[in-house]
Amino acid sequence: MTEPSSTGIGIRRAAEMAAVFMIGDGMLGLLQPARHVDLWRSEVGAVDALVRPFSGHPLRRRAYGLLQLTAGLTLAAALRR
Repeated sequence: MTEPSSTGIGIRRAAEMAAVFMIGDGMLGLLQPARHVDLWRSEVGAVDALVRPFSGHPLRRRAYGLLQLTAGLTLAAALRR
């Protein structure tokens, strides 16, 4: 059995970090949609544009949170040693 390259490990670690972010952000959006959206509202147009579709739409944010959870878990499950 050969050792994986450091580049391969780095890519898998980055993918794992992305999965962790998706899972955590998805959980917060699912459990506390209004608070989570309010936290990310910003005077920076590009940032605010990302959360604006969810403002006042908790069910929409919860649905997106469930999608994030599913994607994060799927990504993490696909990462093999």
